[in-house]
Amino acid sequence: MKLSALPAFADNYIWMLHDGREAVVVDPGEAAPVQDALQRLGLTLAAILVTHRHADHVGGLAALQTGGISVYGPRHEAIPGVTHAVGGGEEITALGALLQVIDAPGHTAGHVLYMLPYGLDDATPSPVAFVGDTLFSAGCGRVFDGTMAQLQHSVAQMARWPDSTVLCPAHEYTLGNLRFAQAVEPDNEDIRGHLAHCQGLRAQDLPTVPTTVHLERKINPFLRCAEAAVIQAARLHGAPDDSPEAVFAALRLWKNTF
Repeated sequence: MKLSALPAFADNYIWMLHDGREAVVVDPGEAAPVQDALQRLGLTLAAILVTHRHADHVGGLAALQTGGISVYGPRHEAIPGVTHAVGGGEEITALGALLQVIDAPGHTAGHVLYMLPYGLDDATPSPVAFVGDTLFSAGCGRVFDGTMAQLQHSVAQMARWPDSTVLCPAHEYTLGNLRFAQAVEPDNEDIRGHLAHCQGLRAQDLPTVPTTVHLERKINPFLRCAEAAVIQAARLHGAPDDSPEAVFAALRLWKNTF
C-alpha cells in the first residue's frame, strides 16, 4: 500500500492509503482534496476512518459517502454519517489489511486512533498509526471535552510503542511546536537540528510528517516529562511536583498561551 498526506484547509492533513485500485482516507475534513486525489490516481474510495468529531475532521463525510461506503468512527462520539462505531481493542479490515482501534481520549472524550500493526507491506513493516489530534510532531492536542489526565495517559501509551512506529498526525503544526519545545529545552540539539530541517521542508511546501516514535522521544516535550530539563521548565510554569502527570499538565497549559 502507498501512504500520502492530502493537504486540506490551512494546516490539516487527510491521510490516504491506497493499493492502486482502492483507497481509504482518514479524517476527511473536506471532500475536495479526496475527490481530486481519487480522480488523479484513478482510485475508488473503499472506506473512511474518523478519529474524532471535530468539523475539520468530518466535514467532508456527506459529500464522500456515496455507494454505501463504510465509515468507521469512535463509539463514544455522535458523528453523523458513521456506519460502524468502533472502540479500543477492536479490529477492522480495509484494503485487505488489518487495522487496530485504540482508545485515546483527552483531546476529545471519545478520540480513537487507528494502527496498521504490520506496516504498509513486507518491504515497510513498521507499524503505522493515524493519531488524529492526540499527538503532533513535537507537540500534542489541546484538551476540549476530554481531561488532562486522559490526554497524558493517551500520549504516554504512544511513547511506549516501538521506536519504528510511524505516526501520522492530522495537522501541520511542527514549526510552532518545535519553537515551544526549544523554550522548554533550549539546550536540546535534537530540537535545534530538527527545526532547521523542518524549516527547509516548509520552504518547499513539503510536509514535516509523518514522524516516528523514535524522533518524538527526542524532540517532543510531552513525551519527555521525566527529563530533568523538562521537569525544571514545567516547575517554573506551575507544575506542583515532578510527577509526569503534573509536568504534562503544566506544559500543556503553558503551550495554550505560548
